[in-house]
Amino acid sequence: MKTESTDILIIGAGPSGSVAAGLLRKQGRDVLILEREQFPRFSIGESLLPQSMQYIEEAGFLQDVVEAGFQFKNGAAFERSGRYTDFDFRDKFSPGWGTTYQVERGRFDHVLAQAAERKGATLRFRHEVLTVDFSGEKPEVTVRPPEGETYRVQARFILDASGFGRVLPRLLNLETPSNFPVRGAIFTHVEDRIPVGTFDRNKIRVTTHPEHVHVWYWTIPFSGGRCSLGVVAKKEYLEQYTGTDTERLQAIVNETPSLRELLKDAVWDTPTRKLTGYAANVKSLWGPGFALLGNAGEFLDPVFSSGVTIAVKSASLAAACIAREFAGEKVDWEADYAKPLKAGVDTFRTFVESWYEGGFQNIIFHPNPSPDVRKMISAILAGYAWDKNNPYVADSKRRLRVLEELCAV
Repeated sequence: MKTESTDILIIGAGPSGSVAAGLLRKQGRDVLILEREQFPRFSIGESLLPQSMQYIEEAGFLQDVVEAGFQFKNGAAFERSGRYTDFDFRDKFSPGWGTTYQVERGRFDHVLAQAAERKGATLRFRHEVLTVDFSGEKPEVTVRPPEGETYRVQARFILDASGFGRVLPRLLNLETPSNFPVRGAIFTHVEDRIPVGTFDRNKIRVTTHPEHVHVWYWTIPFSGGRCSLGVVAKKEYLEQYTGTDTERLQAIVNETPSLRELLKDAVWDTPTRKLTGYAANVKSLWGPGFALLGNAGEFLDPVFSSGVTIAVKSASLAAACIAREFAGEKVDWEADYAKPLKAGVDTFRTFVESWYEGGFQNIIFHPNPSPDVRKMISAILAGYAWDKNNPYVADSKRRLRVLEELCAV
């Protein structure tokens, strides 16, 4: 069996893998990306957060993303039983990007992957990692190409950016149950035909079911008059609806008057998909010779669109650790990678849990919000969950609990 060697092997060409490749190529590393699927391919997580733009820019991909012509995004809107509020991410506590894009992920991921290739990374589609071995001097994987013989790759370091494929967690028995309830999502793309002036296409809209606080919908406008539409709820709730997945999604959408009116002329022209039990966790985000990026390590929930931001943040942290390690420094991956990454994930977790319990919804719909507090919350919704200067990051659980109590009165 043929054996190849590289500095860094990246499993998966999604945002975390491609951004990591761009950052590592800047360091002069030899980078090989192995992607099981053929791009472009369908994926969700389509509403980016402004914080992610920092890492896209650091990787050298900003021009590629800007010139791709994706839908501009400057904030998030929320609607519940006729009450509407929105956040402009340019009006936020934390410094940094305040705008970003809403993207068809198949095309967006392909743009990033091609950018990584132009930076000098070797990219192979439809090459699947079958086994991994960390017992030798260097980590080694076996790979199955779309045709031809299986081959081996030795690397000085492996980054798992395989997302929901979770290659290393499966092969190394790292998976552990998430403490989040089992929720599911049903989603599709539609030609929305929403009249001009009735919908702010520069913002994702999150709509709460009028009767069930734990059921919410996303409406993500794309350029070209289309949008992504989905509903998220507990598994048991979704299972009470019958028919095709499209019929189920249409029935749940029709239960919410504002969404039913907004999409009354929509053309449902794309197969509907579903995802159940997507929350995931692992025993460790790293080990000797490897680290897990983005969803390969942990995925919370799509409600605040944090997935891509966590993914590219993890790529930046891992690339910085690799730079130091290759320079001969002793790197503490727990202190320098896992803990910093988890700190931001835990901030998002606090707000996600509060959302489903209803407390955070009471906060954002409060009729007389404090402008300063609103800017701090806007910063977190924009992805700045690592900014310890923000009191709602540094002390998120206590401060959010106090705010919940004030807004419940």
